[in-house]
Amino acid sequence: QQIIEIATNAVLYAKSLGCDDIEFSPEDAGRSDPEFLYEVLDAVIQAGATTLNIPDTTGWNMPWEFGGLIRQLRENTPGAENVIFSTHCQNDLGLATANSLAGANAGARQLECTINGIGERAGNASLEEIVMALALKGDTHFRDGPGTGRLFTSVNPVYITPTSKMVVEYTGMKCQPHKAIVGANAFQHESGIHQDGMIKNKGTYEIMTPESIGLMRGDSQSGAGIVLGKHSGRNAVSTRLRELGYTLDTDKFNAFFGRFKQIAEKKKGGFEDEELEALVTDQYGVHNTYWEVTGVQVTTGTAGIPTATVTMVGPDGVERYTAKTGTGPVDAVYKAIDEIIGVNVDLLTYSMDAVNAGIDALAIARVSLSPAPSKMGDFSSASIDPNFGQKKERAFSGSGSCTDIIVSSARAYTSALNKMLSWNNIRRGDGANASGSKTPESMSVNGVSAMGNKPQEMIIASGSKITEV
Repeated sequence: QQIIEIATNAVLYAKSLGCDDIEFSPEDAGRSDPEFLYEVLDAVIQAGATTLNIPDTTGWNMPWEFGGLIRQLRENTPGAENVIFSTHCQNDLGLATANSLAGANAGARQLECTINGIGERAGNASLEEIVMALALKGDTHFRDGPGTGRLFTSVNPVYITPTSKMVVEYTGMKCQPHKAIVGANAFQHESGIHQDGMIKNKGTYEIMTPESIGLMRGDSQSGAGIVLGKHSGRNAVSTRLRELGYTLDTDKFNAFFGRFKQIAEKKKGGFEDEELEALVTDQYGVHNTYWEVTGVQVTTGTAGIPTATVTMVGPDGVERYTAKTGTGPVDAVYKAIDEIIGVNVDLLTYSMDAVNAGIDALAIARVSLSPAPSKMGDFSSASIDPNFGQKKERAFSGSGSCTDIIVSSARAYTSALNKMLSWNNIRRGDGANASGSKTPESMSVNGVSAMGNKPQEMIIASGSKITEV
């Protein structure tokens, strides 16, 4: 009796403050005696409660138990037809979303949930999971409750991904990679059979599109979330090679695929495009060569300004040369190459290694670079990050070897630039084949533009609480 008095007094106090919508929530209702719940809820309804929130506070209930509890309360509580039943489910057994949906199927019309499922202990029911479940099945799979059983919400799913990221940023609580809907792997495919199906028809293994939740996948990972790894099949690997501009005949591809599998077995994570291209180049010396360094001469020292004269042959077969100064011999060479090709890039990394010891050791230079967008006009290597849906400038790597460290540096830089030009031309639909052959008329060096993304379809849900139509 004391509990009933405390409950009703609390509701009456809220009503005295002018509250029109008063929610009452009996703690740990999922493990309480239903007969006592009927009595308490009857009293608070008479006192003015308009929403009855039924919590599974410890995450104890099974979906059929919790759905049955909601149905019992609706059928046996006097005045239940005049209030909204709500759920508040914890995730201690990983059943918070399932229990919430079971409650909706039994007549609950408000589901309390949190973004990314954060909350006490193991968390709460996940908003994104509930929203997408109702967006996909709310119209057909909730007919056991009252009314039409056609349920929807007012949440626009296209904002799920950015909202999830905002919560991660503000709370510092990262989502597990395999988290449904918003996890980094939610729209990734590594199994060979799955990849083959996704390439042929994305609906084969995706019940919703990443674009429908605001994750713009773009053309990265073959536009289908393909993660190339040890489980990948021939179709996925050959498809990505063609997209990158490399067409291998059957015998060469079989040999390449065997090498790919050997490396993938030992590698953690999937293959990036740069790694796949490096493997092709290493296997066959295959790359799209637009520009080639034919001569390098430098003067440097403590008494003068480092100066480099560079000679290059372009895609039209014409030899060009220029001289530039720099802070050092390598900087001067790179500035000369930039001027000849007509590009402006940001050098991200530079390293030099010796293959063996001695004065005649072979030097291997490695660089990575990306276009400087503010200086490149409509030249772009921007791509969409498949995990976060954000646009980023792609990095291109190159390597070069020679006993002369300046020459090896020039070759590495030119190799990376050739990859950048190749990438941009492929995005324009002008990709070269595996031999690197290309007619001069089909190549563009300055001001190469990338193809824009096509508009994507998205799912939109309407209404504020769960609503019937």
